[in-house]
Amino acid sequence: MSDLATIKGHSIHRTVRVDAGRDAVWAALTEPEKLAEWMGESATLSALEVGGTGVFGYEDFGDFPFRITALEPKSVFEYRWSGEPADALDDNDSTVVRFTLDDDGTATLVTVVESGFDKVSGGTAHRRARLEQNRDGWNVELDELVALLG
Repeated sequence: MSDLATIKGHSIHRTVRVDAGRDAVWAALTEPEKLAEWMGESATLSALEVGGTGVFGYEDFGDFPFRITALEPKSVFEYRWSGEPADALDDNDSTVVRFTLDDDGTATLVTVVESGFDKVSGGTAHRRARLEQNRDGWNVELDELVALLG
C-alpha cells in the first residue's frame, strides 16, 4: 500500500507500507539522525516526550520548528509544526502531524494525517496553497521513508 496523499477537507491523509518492523520505523520517526535521512536534511529533538521540541531543517527552505503533542511508543507520534520557515513555533500558524503505526505481517503500515489548515492565518488562498504544498511534500517524504527502510 503506497497510494498518494489525499486532501480531505482541511487535512492531508496518506498510508504507506514499509517493509520493516515497528522498531525500525519508530526509530526513523523519532531519532534525529534517522529523521534527517528522509525528512529534510537535518533534525533536532530536545526530548522524546510530550512537550519536547525540535527543528526540521531543509537546505532549500529553512528551519521548521515543532513540538511533540502526543506520544505512544511504537504506535503514535504527533507534533505541531510550523508550515513555513520560522525561528519559533506559532500555535496560530501551524498544523498538527500525526503518525500512526500498525503491523502488517512483518511490515508496518504508517499513516500520516496532517490537520489544522483551516486555522492557519493568511486567508483561504494561502491555506489552500499550504495544504497542496504539504500534500506534495508528504508524497516525497514518505516515499523516502519507504525507500530508506524497504
